Amino acid sequence: MNQNSELKALEELSSNAKQIQEDMLEEILRSSANTEYLRRFLHGSSDKELFKKNVPVVTYEDVKPYMERVANGEPSNVISGEPITQFFISSGTSGGKQKIYALNNKYFQKRIFIENLRNSILSKHIEGVEDGKVMTFLNTRAISRTPSGLTVAPVITSFLMSDYFKNWSSKRYTSPDQVLLCCDNKQSTYCHFLCSLVQREEVVSIFVPFACSLIDAIKFLETHWKELCNNIRSGHVSEWITDLGCRDSVSNILGVPNAELADKIERECCQTSWEGIIARLWPNIKFIQSVVTGQMSQCIPILEFYSSKLPLVSLNYSASETLFGVNVNPLCKPQDVSYTCVPNTSYFEFLPVDEGNNAQVVDLVDVKLGHLYDPVLLLFLGLYRYRMGDILQVTGFYNKTPQFRFVRRKDTVISVHIEKTTEEDIVNAVNRVTTVLESAGLMLMGFTCKSDMSTFPGHYVFYWEFKAKKIDCIVKLDNNVMVKCCCVMEESFNALYRRHRRKYGTIGPLEIRVMQQGTFDSLMEYFISQGAFAHQYKTPLCKV
Repeated sequence: MNQNSELKALEELSSNAKQIQEDMLEEILRSSANTEYLRRFLHGSSDKELFKKNVPVVTYEDVKPYMERVANGEPSNVISGEPITQFFISSGTSGGKQKIYALNNKYFQKRIFIENLRNSILSKHIEGVEDGKVMTFLNTRAISRTPSGLTVAPVITSFLMSDYFKNWSSKRYTSPDQVLLCCDNKQSTYCHFLCSLVQREEVVSIFVPFACSLIDAIKFLETHWKELCNNIRSGHVSEWITDLGCRDSVSNILGVPNAELADKIERECCQTSWEGIIARLWPNIKFIQSVVTGQMSQCIPILEFYSSKLPLVSLNYSASETLFGVNVNPLCKPQDVSYTCVPNTSYFEFLPVDEGNNAQVVDLVDVKLGHLYDPVLLLFLGLYRYRMGDILQVTGFYNKTPQFRFVRRKDTVISVHIEKTTEEDIVNAVNRVTTVLESAGLMLMGFTCKSDMSTFPGHYVFYWEFKAKKIDCIVKLDNNVMVKCCCVMEESFNALYRRHRRKYGTIGPLEIRVMQQGTFDSLMEYFISQGAFAHQYKTPLCKV
């Protein structure tokens, strides 16, 4: 498909959302009605009204035993009307536990459609995107197998290793496929940088799944730029790059010694501040593509510092369970991002958040402007009225299809009394202290928080890690700055928190504990050692 046909497809899909959703429901029920799971409720019928009446809204714990049975060797029709050919595993850093989900080629077909649609939207809004290359830091993780022999891997790994990706990727990235397929995160990151620096004039964008991944990459560059310059100057890849696929393919890109390029890079990296380093090292870059909504919004000030405020494009919303929607206005401000639901990726229902236990699910086209919903999914591969646990707000409509803003994860709430402080409240409060920290020459590189009931009254504890804006500067904490940060955050929380904090004294003073530099890197390494995948990792926002 070309750009015009993909954008035309979006117009047709969004204009006919109701019929497309009805057709999708009919197709899924016809395929899946005789699965062991659905027979309990439908008795072999594919009637849509019976489905809505009898099939309950569920969470992962309800479908987990069925997924595990297929993984252990039972046939796919225990849970799915389609053949299950592999499983993918979630990171476990959002919801707290890793989960496995079924996959087959239908997922990859839909993903390629979304990828092509994303690229068409970018080309429409940003001139020259298709003429350059994309710098990325993607890589794979070693796959494992279920007792029945099916592969288990993070979804990014499954996609990168699929024929769909090989046929689609072409030469769009600065890095060769061998680097993308490398299972060693350190070696692949180093090679990604080496390739992108050698081709620095051709880079027009950066793509990373989550904004925090780019910050991690910049920290990696801070400790490896001298070695990278030496490689470029000598025309020789460092000996510790032992992955042969990486080594051979990157050596071909590196080519002959290039002292002039090495000197240019060195001059930029030797400056006292790395403000704007991304734009300085890659002078033709137009934007950064990454998720910067929800929890990732805390990364915006850091990325603006390193990139000279390049546009931050949050182009699509997807979860472990489904590919949800695209941002049709990619150059909007991060705080204004809304995602247009793509109605041919899943059958979508929505559970109103504010109606308590009496809430009834509504169809995609029946959601109301301004209301909050928890998406409920119906998929071909074993998720039937599956509650995602994300809270979305309807912000508008694109033709007949609703647009949503990501608000928060459903269960990410902390409390020490009768107040409830959500993920959105926490992120907004932390974002409001940015100007306070900037005045002190500091950047907040990571945080998490918890409710502490070991004191009376209970109080919130935030764990922060700082970095000085100037290279080699020691972080110096000013007590007045820290007190102001506490005050700004407490003023940002909801009225119930403030009332019980000030008037009744039933909530204690907010506490900030400053962590040693590298603490959150160590936390990420721990999660990775426990099976999380680097490119899916997000620091847990709070301990609940």
